[in-house]
Amino acid sequence: MDSSCGGSPKPEPAAACPPPATACCSRGGSPDGAARTPCEHFARMIPNCLEYARAAKAQGRPIVGILCEYTPRELILAGGGVPVCLCGGSADTIPAAETQLPANLCPLIKSTFGYHLQRGNPFLEMADLIVAETTCDGKKKMYELLAETRPVYVLELPQKVDDADALVHWRAELCKFRAMLEQRWGVEIADERIREAAALMNRERALRRRLASLMAAPAPPLSGRQLLDLKSSIAGIPADFEQYETAFDLLSAKPPCAPAEPPVRVLMTGVPMVHGAERVLEIVEDSGGLVVAMENCTGLKPILDDVDLDHPDPIDALADRYFHLPCSVMTRNDRRLETLGRLAETYRPQCVIDLIWQACLTYDVESHRVRRYAEETLGIPYLRIETDYSPSDSARIAVRVEGLFETIRDAGDGAGLHDPRSVHPEAPDSVATTGPCALPPCDASGDGKSDG
Repeated sequence: MDSSCGGSPKPEPAAACPPPATACCSRGGSPDGAARTPCEHFARMIPNCLEYARAAKAQGRPIVGILCEYTPRELILAGGGVPVCLCGGSADTIPAAETQLPANLCPLIKSTFGYHLQRGNPFLEMADLIVAETTCDGKKKMYELLAETRPVYVLELPQKVDDADALVHWRAELCKFRAMLEQRWGVEIADERIREAAALMNRERALRRRLASLMAAPAPPLSGRQLLDLKSSIAGIPADFEQYETAFDLLSAKPPCAPAEPPVRVLMTGVPMVHGAERVLEIVEDSGGLVVAMENCTGLKPILDDVDLDHPDPIDALADRYFHLPCSVMTRNDRRLETLGRLAETYRPQCVIDLIWQACLTYDVESHRVRRYAEETLGIPYLRIETDYSPSDSARIAVRVEGLFETIRDAGDGAGLHDPRSVHPEAPDSVATTGPCALPPCDASGDGKSDG
């Protein structure tokens, strides 16, 4: 699948990902398991992370499972730990979870808990600690069951995002978290170590933002599905940083593709598409779309903003950066709409597709506001897709997506698809890459501190 480039061009000596894939990224790998390109490297993401985690554990570093983007990886890294995402993306583990959890529950929660019951996630099995957070009610109650047999620490996340007292409470939670890690691991997490970890995470975010900036071009050099693959379940792996830099250099040097039928540019929002749960994204791009931006937690949302390294109190800086993530659990969540506006200005989508996991009430309720914002403020069509991890409704989803795209093509007689500037006349002719991030609204500092 390569919606952005059409067919399979001839091999290019300097292509980011060599044949049999297109000149864009591939999800394949070398037969011997060695990674020779960025795409092959990240195609082996799970084996790479397992190798890294096992080596770190052998050196005495604690493995810390995290279940939400609100958990500050910087504090874990500053204490010498290895933060790894444990969110489940497999439908196969859900039946086991439903022996203890309601069937009418978010599939991400059920899949994660199913791995716990089946002891099928090696990262979970080697975890010395699991850090949870009080986002949705389903997660909170699942954590209680998880904590019966595993070490779980819960961060209490206030949800009145514009309330100053809420931010004060969140800062206190991070202070308690820091103290717990120090006591548990017998280390001192000094301010300077937190700043070093924040600089590391800032660099990772900047590198990923820079890769994402390639999607702003009129003819991006990779698909949204391929971009989604260019990330890791473990934060701060040096080998990943090298691959991010190589991928950007190779992909930004590629000549633009000229497909016979240009894809419809899509801004996806809603729930996270964790590893193994990318089905809807694939349907969108197989149906003639190109996902140029993903606002969700597995896309741009957690990497748009950095930690202020100049702040005199690093805990204050962490608290401010993480508390303002525009998640649907927050009330009132106006910042999500502001983020969609920023992304629409940068990536020039022709429609918004809102993905909602079944029984995810917060995102489901917010879908009305997102629809209104897309149609009335952005002036582009909106499609809401509610589904779970089962592929049983894939054909139905494809029909709805294809209908949306046909409506967009008919409305513009195809003209807008050949030049996205006809949808947003201010669109640049090419992607600026002179700074640490090609998204000026998302890198306010502009001082290079992120080493991107």
